[in-house]
This record gives sequence, C-alpha cells and structure tokens, in this order.
Amino acid sequence: MIRSVRRLTGMTAACVALGAALAACGTAQAPHTGHPAPARPAPAAKPPTLPAGPGGLAPVFSNGPRTLGKTVALTFDADMTADQGPRAAAGEHFDNPALIATLRRLKVPATVFMTGRWADEYPDQARSLGRDPQFEVANHSYSHYAFTDDCYGLPTVSAVTMKSDVERAYAALLRAGVPHPMPYFRFPGGCYDQQALRAVGALGVTAVQWDVVSGDAFATDADAVTKQVLDGVKPGSVVVMHCTRSAAPTTERVVRSVVPELRKRGFRFVKVSELIGETPGHR
Repeated sequence: MIRSVRRLTGMTAACVALGAALAACGTAQAPHTGHPAPARPAPAAKPPTLPAGPGGLAPVFSNGPRTLGKTVALTFDADMTADQGPRAAAGEHFDNPALIATLRRLKVPATVFMTGRWADEYPDQARSLGRDPQFEVANHSYSHYAFTDDCYGLPTVSAVTMKSDVERAYAALLRAGVPHPMPYFRFPGGCYDQQALRAVGALGVTAVQWDVVSGDAFATDADAVTKQVLDGVKPGSVVVMHCTRSAAPTTERVVRSVVPELRKRGFRFVKVSELIGETPGHR
C-alpha cells in the first residue's frame, strides 16, 4: 500500500510468448443437455508499450502527454500479499465489489493492477474484470512483496525470484480466467531500482507508475482524498488508488465525487493503454 508521495526514477513479442507458455445466436434443432462455456473474448490489437531502456531495463511510464487533451487514467491496485490467506479466511475483505459496480455505473474505464494472490482469492471477480471491455487487467506481482528494501514495511522478493514472481502472477491471472492480461507491471509500493527494472525488463513489460497519489490507502476521510486527487490531476495524469475494502475503505465514495467533478472540468477517462499509445516512441 502507498502511504505517501515518493519520487522514483526512471508485451510485445515477449508478452505474447509468456501468455502462450502460461497458458450470433442460432436456433437449436434438439434440446441440449448442458450449457456451453462462455466464449473467450477475441484478443485486441497488441497493446502499446514503451521501448526498453539501456541494458534491457524495463521502461517506466508515469503519465501521458500533457498537450493532447484532458485525459486521465484512474488505476486501482488489487493488493493482497502471499501470506494474507488466513486473514481472508477470517473475513477480511481484500476486494471491493461496490467500487467496481460504481465504476461500471458511471461508465469509467479503468486499469486494475492485480496481484496473483488476489486473483487466486477472487477468481470470479478477476474473470469478470478481465472479460469486461471497460477494464484492463495488468500485473502487480504475485506476492505483493517489495522489489527493493525499505518499501513501506513490505516483505521483499529476492533478486533471483523477481522475474518468476511476475511470471507467477501472469499464470494466476490466466488461471482465474483473465484472457488477455496487459503487458504492464506495477511494482508493489511503487518501489524499484535498477536491479528490479532489469529483472522485469526481461519480460518485455512497461513499468507503470503514476503522477497523482490519491492517498486513499488507510484513509478514513473521503473528502480529503477527493481534494488530493482533484488538486493533482493534470492532462495525461495517472491516478493511483486501491480496490481493497479493508485497507482503502473510502475509495468508492471518492470515485463518486471525483468522476463527476473531473467530467465537469472537461476531463475524459481512459485506460493506461490509451495514454501509453499517445506517448511518443511507443511501439
């Protein structure tokens, strides 16, 4: 979870290979004995990504162009660490169906950065999000363990398991029924360094950060969170929020306030992929 603003510095063919490795009504002439499985959505055009940095470092994206109109991407982290299963079994809610329902009702496209552990816990919700064209689902690691030391108290992933943790997350998303997870990765806590960028760069992903911290994590004052978002949004902004009821209880109320106000100000809501697709040099 993100508790404060922190500045951090700086799938293509690889993504397709990873997905492959992991991975009209008619009139009936006779009664059927079962129900056919729902058709898997057809893959869209290859999602835009940014080119790798020097030495194969994953590129880092934090906002779209400022001069191509008033667009803003709301992003939601579906956080759940690998060791939080007992807490979920005891009744703690790491999901937020009311938030997703509000986004659908308000017709707000959004990008959800989902941990593999969350997808394992809530496969029906993961599948529903992954098959809904209003949303896109991206990778937030499997374990939600940090990729650097000293990252908001999170446990850490070892350097040798960083790449496999991301691969394990993609496998969990596919297993849950997300047919086309995006080639975008968000570091847990937003914490990364050169070693982390090199590890995930081998998978061909674009690391997605943000330029607006909502402050919704552990917040209890929805009005304060709303003000922080509205004060921070600029054309091309990426807003980081959370869809975890137990740790971000105000987010649904914040969305109900932020969305109409930003629309009144002339902003259009888009997914991260659209902002990346507008960024010079994307591929």
